[in-house]
Amino acid sequence: MAEAQFDVDKAHRWFGIDLNNSTMDALDAGLITPESCEPYIHAVHASCYHWMQVGTVANHARGEFAVASVYAAAGLGEAALRHARRCLDLIEGNPDEVETWDKAFAYDALARAYAAGGNTEAATEARRQAQAAGDAVADEEDRNIFLSWFKGGNWHGL
Repeated sequence: MAEAQFDVDKAHRWFGIDLNNSTMDALDAGLITPESCEPYIHAVHASCYHWMQVGTVANHARGEFAVASVYAAAGLGEAALRHARRCLDLIEGNPDEVETWDKAFAYDALARAYAAGGNTEAATEARRQAQAAGDAVADEEDRNIFLSWFKGGNWHGL
């Protein structure tokens, strides 16, 4: 294999950030639908991969959150659920390596995944857990960022 003509770690970080930010912007704007999801699915998986190369457990968990969120927005509940569970597993298994708000976002991803898959009972419970975890975030700015995200998005009738 040829030697890279650039700093590989810097490239991983750049792509991890850029692909994540553009995908989250698309989610915030409501641009991800079952019809438009394919490029976003590839972008968010690529972002997660790049973070897995140079990031922390927290970066990996946040990547899984983003992947789950894209799949949920696309209405692909089974795939969303797989990545939401992975996100929560990473956070619960590494509590000293993540922020308190990470758990709130993980439960949010789980709720949206269940909702996308049509499991309203599990979605309602995960949504309750997300709200409780969000309310427990001590930092007001972090809590408000979570609550802004939490109140938006497609809840499939919940």
